[in-house]
Amino acid sequence: MEEIYANIEPASPKRSTNHTGPRSSKRRFHSVDFLCLGLLSVFLLVGLVTLGVLYHDSAVELSAVKENLAERLQASNNELPSMTGERDQLKANLHEMTEERDRLESLSKQKSGSWDEGRKDCKGRGADLVVINSPEEQVQCDLVCSQMNVKIHPL
Repeated sequence: MEEIYANIEPASPKRSTNHTGPRSSKRRFHSVDFLCLGLLSVFLLVGLVTLGVLYHDSAVELSAVKENLAERLQASNNELPSMTGERDQLKANLHEMTEERDRLESLSKQKSGSWDEGRKDCKGRGADLVVINSPEEQVQCDLVCSQMNVKIHPL
């Protein structure tokens, strides 16, 4: 059997200059990997820079809002004593007016009588009673009273 293969020369591997085989596709695959990683790195960097800028802008805006709120709080604290005094004054006025109302109610309940008695009492004080039944009479009475420098107190 050896005779059959005796005149065959062993094949020597030839080097191919064609780079379309598996070796060149591996190289291309690595190049695509590096390109994708590079692009991802650039996008990541752009995203981080954008987030940093947005964070800085938000921090500046938050600081401005904080200062504004601090100023408003200080203004409110400055107004508080005067408002407290005003509240106390209003409470005192309310108390005085309530007492005056109660006094006038009791006075009006004590002095009830006829028209003639009321007119007599007014005359004794240098005044008189007037009955106004319509808006026209009110206008006329106001005109006469303003000319005579007289004041009318409605009941």
